[in-house]
Amino acid sequence: MISVIIPTYKSFEALDLCLKSAIRGQSNKNQIIVVVDGHYDINKEVLNKYSKDIEVLDLGVNMGACKAINLGVYNASSDKILLVNDDNVFPKNWDTKLEEIYKPGCVCTPNQIEPNPSMFPQFNIFNLGTSVKGFNLEKFWEYEATISKNTTELSGSTFPIFMNKIDYLKVGGFDESFPSQAGFATDWEFFLKCNLNGFDMVRSYNCHFYHFVALTNKSSEQKAQSAIEERECHEYIKYKWGKYIQHNPQNNLKFI
Repeated sequence: MISVIIPTYKSFEALDLCLKSAIRGQSNKNQIIVVVDGHYDINKEVLNKYSKDIEVLDLGVNMGACKAINLGVYNASSDKILLVNDDNVFPKNWDTKLEEIYKPGCVCTPNQIEPNPSMFPQFNIFNLGTSVKGFNLEKFWEYEATISKNTTELSGSTFPIFMNKIDYLKVGGFDESFPSQAGFATDWEFFLKCNLNGFDMVRSYNCHFYHFVALTNKSSEQKAQSAIEERECHEYIKYKWGKYIQHNPQNNLKFI
């Protein structure tokens, strides 16, 4: 069994597709934890729809992405955890495929399919849709089956994250003290901590998750605020570590 942690805020349409694909696509019964980081009423209808197949952790108020992920992990029953954003779509047989590559001391990234060119050269770029409405799950599963192959490489360090629960706790999870509830740059620091603890940062091509990238159109003011918060988070990293975290575009490793 795999414990899946899906933090969600107020993207109920994306959550609906995410859960539909996770439940229909699994070969075995897994623990699927949806962490509602505020705005429960917006998500209520979707959560009720899948109530027999999921566990809901309602935080009551918006506590931020890092808190939501950490609390989801704490509630995981399995030693195998999978962290997935709610704007991801699960491939078919995702659980058995991930079980094949699981091992402690390894942070495994199942590869992603995105509709537009990405900063990550490992991603498969194929436009199956840029919005949830009209997304054809069966078509995605058919395409994903044609590109999947039993190969891995040391170029992980992106979401989704599949790893051992104890290993996650060993590095302290995601730092909740960052100056933004959106969690900017916290994934970079998380992967850095995994690197420093000697974990293998593996990318697997035996299954691919679809990622919409950006489902909400932000106003110019929201974009400007996000840019400010992201800069503040990188400055916080420098304050904490004494240096900015660097990114290697070839293998995605984070270093200082």
